Amino acid sequence: MTSATFSLSFNRHDFRMAFLITRREVRDSFRDWRIIIPIVLLTLVFPALATFTARLLFNFTAQFGAELIGDRLIPFLLLIVGFFPMSFSLVIALETFVGEKERKSLEPLLSTPLTNKQLYVGKVLAALIPPMVTSYLGITVYIIGLALAASWKIPGELFVQILLLTTVQGVIMVAAAVIVSSQTTSVRAANILASFIIVPIALILQLEAIVLFWGNSEGLWWLILALVVTALIFIRMGIMIFNREDLLGQDIDTLRLNWSMRTVWDQFTGRQKESSYPGIIGWYRQLIPLIRPLSMPGGTLVIALAGGILLGFFLASRYPVPAEYQPALTGDAIAANTGNLEFLFTRLPISIFWHNARVIILAAFLGIITLGVTDVLIFCLPWLVVGFLGGQLAISGENPLVFFTAAILPHAIIEIPALLLAFAALLRWHASIMTRPPEGTIGENWLNRSADFGRLFVGLVIPLLLVAAFVEAYITPQIILLVYNK
Repeated sequence: MTSATFSLSFNRHDFRMAFLITRREVRDSFRDWRIIIPIVLLTLVFPALATFTARLLFNFTAQFGAELIGDRLIPFLLLIVGFFPMSFSLVIALETFVGEKERKSLEPLLSTPLTNKQLYVGKVLAALIPPMVTSYLGITVYIIGLALAASWKIPGELFVQILLLTTVQGVIMVAAAVIVSSQTTSVRAANILASFIIVPIALILQLEAIVLFWGNSEGLWWLILALVVTALIFIRMGIMIFNREDLLGQDIDTLRLNWSMRTVWDQFTGRQKESSYPGIIGWYRQLIPLIRPLSMPGGTLVIALAGGILLGFFLASRYPVPAEYQPALTGDAIAANTGNLEFLFTRLPISIFWHNARVIILAAFLGIITLGVTDVLIFCLPWLVVGFLGGQLAISGENPLVFFTAAILPHAIIEIPALLLAFAALLRWHASIMTRPPEGTIGENWLNRSADFGRLFVGLVIPLLLVAAFVEAYITPQIILLVYNK
């Protein structure tokens, strides 16, 4: 397939060819009164209404000496003014491919000499430019109205952040909607699936409102960075999986549960087509080759592990525990606390194992929604805590390497490989939807990767986690007492 050889590079010729599609689509959009009238209303009427609301809010809070509340809420209205026109990009993007397919105007477009990449980028820009221009105009009208009606001027940094947030959210919505439009067979199905786009964006808006209310400028920059990464993931995903042959060949979406379950079961059990099931030894022989493709996701997780520890040390230096609590981090206090709780550790192996297994299962479900992002975050979080604790020990005068060697290394020798196997398999599974496999369909490849994770989890991860849990409960406390009892 042509899409299998896609490259993410984009030269001047590609932009020129993509812009031909963009210019055609934008011209057609501005000819449709059903698009122009709402855009004009959102550009002129809604900013004026928001300005009136902001003025009332500012005057009301000033009566009670709470001008700060008004100053923090008014920028949120600015964010909403930019978001509402941008939401039209979702409607336009959903129509890009499946709408033209229903109108029977897609075949002439796909018969052009444009590459899949040029066609996809041209459609994304066409769905993004009109709402973005409208959003910028609405923000401008709102800012001018506030300056005239309430003498309120937006800080320069906040203005740049609002523009970036509005732009990146629009890119995310458009890129995701174009993917939906290219993978569905009807506008109705695309509109239903759009809820999986608008709901997360609405939740992000609530998060932005919290950050704006607290006046956390640094937090907004981190949020912008996270959204930029998400936008790049969706754009890459769209470029890699878009294929005009598949688009023309899709007639109806069917839910084949029996086929899906059979595919997963055959891959999990190692059954080859109509052959018999392999024995336990044969099953494990088939399991070992599944570890080799995990080198890239495993390397990503190792980098995340190191980054989590370093970030934990940095946060510890920035937010040290109060001086009155630092004696609890000394070697004598660690030995005393371990000795007092030693009787409890021997009762916890199954609880420790179940906690680790439950985290992996939770990551498996969350990673489906986030395309593997939460796999990295969940894997990284414990090591951030470890790094933070190590930094606090260093501040208290203890050697963190001694603590790591005594309290973490004994069971981590077994637990880290198990977690690396589990989360690397999860990352490979969840990220498989972002690219087209050399053989088979995207859905079949996704099901096979889910079965591969299940095989590794049952065959290797669970036994390793059980051993690590018993080591953590019975051996690690003894090593801590041996090291810190002086």
